[in-house]
Amino acid sequence: MPVPVPRQRAIPAVECGQAPAASPDSGPSKEQAPPGTHPAENPTTRRENPTEKREKPTDTSPDTSTGTDSRTSTGTDSRTGTDAGTGRTHTDRTQSAAPTNLTVLLIEDDPAGSPIVPDLLDQAGKPIRVRTARNLTEAGRLLTDDVHCILLDLALSTPAHGTGDAEDHDELAVLRHVLELAPRHAVLALTSSSDAERGAEAVAVGAQDYLFRDELDGRLLSRAIRYAVERKRSDSAERRLAEGRLRAQENRRLERGLLPTPLLAGSPLRFAARYRPGRSRALLGGDFYDVVRTPDGTVHAMIGDVCGHGPDEAALGVELRIAWRALTLAGLCGDELLGTLQQVLEHERSDDEIFATLCAVDISPDGRRAGLCLAGHPSPLLSRPGEPARLLPYDNNGPALGLLPGARWPRMQVELGAEWSLMLYTDGLIEGHVGEGRERLGQDGMVEMVRRQLAEGLAGEELLRATVNEVRELNGGELADDVAVVLLDRTA
Repeated sequence: MPVPVPRQRAIPAVECGQAPAASPDSGPSKEQAPPGTHPAENPTTRRENPTEKREKPTDTSPDTSTGTDSRTSTGTDSRTGTDAGTGRTHTDRTQSAAPTNLTVLLIEDDPAGSPIVPDLLDQAGKPIRVRTARNLTEAGRLLTDDVHCILLDLALSTPAHGTGDAEDHDELAVLRHVLELAPRHAVLALTSSSDAERGAEAVAVGAQDYLFRDELDGRLLSRAIRYAVERKRSDSAERRLAEGRLRAQENRRLERGLLPTPLLAGSPLRFAARYRPGRSRALLGGDFYDVVRTPDGTVHAMIGDVCGHGPDEAALGVELRIAWRALTLAGLCGDELLGTLQQVLEHERSDDEIFATLCAVDISPDGRRAGLCLAGHPSPLLSRPGEPARLLPYDNNGPALGLLPGARWPRMQVELGAEWSLMLYTDGLIEGHVGEGRERLGQDGMVEMVRRQLAEGLAGEELLRATVNEVRELNGGELADDVAVVLLDRTA
């Protein structure tokens, strides 16, 4: 069905208050002089015809407050001939070349053709542009980014759905449709003076304010438009601020889940950890770790990495860490524990292709021996006095969790000795580049680096800090992947 064309009206202008500071509109205001009158002598505002061809903008400046773009158009100035796009004389185009400050979309259906909105002028005498739509279909077509405010006549007929549900009888259904159509625009509701309650309900639903259509004048309407636009900007800014605070709180809670407090009461072992998310994440990462001591004196340590980055992977890492702690305190270890963790991952992951690598170590109560299980994860680094640091054996490395149903993860027995340091890490520590080339640090490069730092007398938290910082420096900046490092020390 063809869309009806809004009417053009010429109404006497009235003086109004100062217009809000806003970006210029997307096109010049159109003034129409009555017969026999020079255009410069007629200050009335011309309603836009939506069927006219709009001029191509030549400059744009986004408004970060409202999320819309304010635009300025230019055109060719000539004293003769007609505009091929609109059919108007170039004299009219020259007269109306001054840009307006605000553009308003009026949505109303007045069969009598009587004006609802008077002409509006800003403080500089420039007309405020008013576009008119007689239904929501036209409104959707005219609702471009340069519209700052919507004036909605609540008497506009509600779109017919024919469903017979409650929405068909909702007096504010048309307002709800407009708010859904233009969530970023300020909305002023127009109602009759005898229906103030309906206007108040419109504000409760989401309009910025309401006015009585039979009491409108230019000054009042101009102030109301400015107020509605600024209130919408303020509300949007407050909402973005609240959303930002909420995200920050959620990130902090999630970070606390990723960075647990170790349970090592009564153990002679010393603990240190370092965690740094990749450059594309502020707080979130898929790396996780934990250390607990069970009642029999065994110290269990774990570090893992969920493939991918972001909140979903970080949340899955937290779930796996909590599950590991609960299963460990319940007495599970080795292959049985990892098999149960795989079941947790398979039930909680959002995609069947997501997997996690994991390294689990259980250190005997006397601290001289350890059991090691690897699920697709790099082997820990062991250093002892008088011996160069070396990687623990990884020949029996099992598959990552979530890759093979029914997989097995053998437990290897490792002799630690009386005095030692054991470093567990994620692959973010070894996958950074060395210099500007494509060469990566790798496990061999990491081993050489740690050996040198141990020779310099570094230990504990200081050793981890120096290691992570040097890896970043070699990479030429922040690492692309998350980095987690855990260090356990035993002194004689």
